[in-house]
Amino acid sequence: MKKSIVFLLLFLPLWMGGNSSKDDPAEGWISLFNGEDLTGWEVKTDAAKGIWSVQDGVIDCQPLLQPRGDKSLWGTKSYRDFELEVDWRIKEKKGIFNVPVVLPDGSYELDADGNRIVHPQPGADSGIYLRGSNRAQINIWCWPIGSGEVYAYRNRQDDSVIRAGVTPKVKADNPVGEWNRFHITMKGDRLTVVLNGQTVLENARLPGVPEEGPIALQHHGGYDAEKDEWNGASSLVQFRNIRIKPL
Repeated sequence: MKKSIVFLLLFLPLWMGGNSSKDDPAEGWISLFNGEDLTGWEVKTDAAKGIWSVQDGVIDCQPLLQPRGDKSLWGTKSYRDFELEVDWRIKEKKGIFNVPVVLPDGSYELDADGNRIVHPQPGADSGIYLRGSNRAQINIWCWPIGSGEVYAYRNRQDDSVIRAGVTPKVKADNPVGEWNRFHITMKGDRLTVVLNGQTVLENARLPGVPEEGPIALQHHGGYDAEKDEWNGASSLVQFRNIRIKPL
């Protein structure tokens, strides 16, 4: 019985998930967030100062619409091919955003007049830039299509194969307020995204994606102090357990 109890105590932390942000040299994983401060991360404009902080062991974003400018949080190192794991959660939804209906082929559902069908609703919006490119961004949001798509490669995309490839195959998001996990694989111009154990993108092609660049956590909309209102695509997000394995 004692041996069984000892085994259970040793196994329990692994079963509960452990802290995947720690370095694992044997497997090639490198932590990008130490859980204490923003060492290894930077902002590029004065507008971003004060927006990002570490609270209770997670990276927290307090988004502001004004002033304008790049307010994303940038990693200080560049990477080429890699696997990336990131835990994220949307804290809450605010404002109103006209959310369109995205079809499985990546096109929009249209009405009889050829206009996009939209559903106004509260929202939130962030993402993860790959190789320093805001175009190669893995979306985090509240759209019915689910997180994990690459909006800039899908929207207004003439190539139907590329458009469908960067459109989520399934909505795998947990409810707002709960944590989610991305496992992202980037090789050449090919991208695979697994969200909460489900493959949402598989070997999607990103033509023209940079060969190398840093990871970034996106700041999208935010609170507008001048109007005392929230943008419907505000980055009300948190991140933790960020690690990368160069390939």
